Amino acid sequence: MEENKITFEDGMKRLEEIVLGLEKGSVALEDAMELFTEGTRLSRELQKILDEAESKIKMITEENGQVTAVDFETKEATGV
Repeated sequence: MEENKITFEDGMKRLEEIVLGLEKGSVALEDAMELFTEGTRLSRELQKILDEAESKIKMITEENGQVTAVDFETKEATGV
């Protein structure tokens, strides 16, 4: 069973709305707690989306005249 998936863009938009609402300070404490909880959950979901995207990224690198696909994390870890 898969949860309702949100797009990264929609999630970021909602997270920005939450942050702006909390920064204004005009939200009742109970509502602020609910917004904070939603924002925290949303932040975790968005981080998961980013982590999944990062694991799929392949960087094309040329070594000794040959083009090879290298995992993003491998390329990042070696500093190449």
